[in-house]
Amino acid sequence: MLSDTQLDRYARHIILREIGGAGQRKLLASHVVVIGAGGIGSPAIQYLAAAGVGTLTVIDDDHVSLSNLQRQTLYATDEVGTGKVEAAHAAVARLNPDIAFNPVARRIHAGNVTELLTLHGTPDAILDGCDNFATRLAVADAALALRVPLISAAVGEFEGQLGVFRGWEPDLPCYRCFVGDAPERPDVSCSEQGVLGALTGVMGSLAALETVRALVPFGTDAAGKLLLADALDLRFRTLALHKDPGCSTCAG
Repeated sequence: MLSDTQLDRYARHIILREIGGAGQRKLLASHVVVIGAGGIGSPAIQYLAAAGVGTLTVIDDDHVSLSNLQRQTLYATDEVGTGKVEAAHAAVARLNPDIAFNPVARRIHAGNVTELLTLHGTPDAILDGCDNFATRLAVADAALALRVPLISAAVGEFEGQLGVFRGWEPDLPCYRCFVGDAPERPDVSCSEQGVLGALTGVMGSLAALETVRALVPFGTDAAGKLLLADALDLRFRTLALHKDPGCSTCAG
């Protein structure tokens, strides 16, 4: 049962017939892992906590730097030098005491990805907002093996993209169906190419929206589609993604 305080806090969710009291209780019982507490993770963490997602595990080994503050609105100037998961934990505690927050100040990679994703139990959804392509592949492969919905968001300069992947389902693609088998590509950081700060807020918020939808389904399923945002032309496009019959990860 929801307490009187929770009924008041989540009232705007509860009156939505697509969510309601049952959906809000499901959110409170859910566990989401967020990879990266940076430009995408920052707004995503805020909105997932505000939505009442009961358990958040956030994985990031970075520290807050002054150059982060142009887009990472979860942090304040006096937190420069603080570990991001530590600062995020404090921010979530201020925002919503309902949330159990698990800070994981470790770098995630192919060798430890499954361990870290399941460190606090198998999650109900994984939101990946990291800025490293090798890590994205490792997280995507682990999410597929665990059969956990993956919400993947990325930004660069004035462009953003968002996809939801459930590749274990017969007609839906996995992340590798989209990007291929570890194509050779240099990782380009925000410090090298720049990024519009507000765009990370848009994409992180949309990633949080799709995570909530993964936990409490409503509207049109976004799996098998890729949302592209172009901030120069203020244009959004949606592309269909198809399962690759030759995919090394999910085919067959």
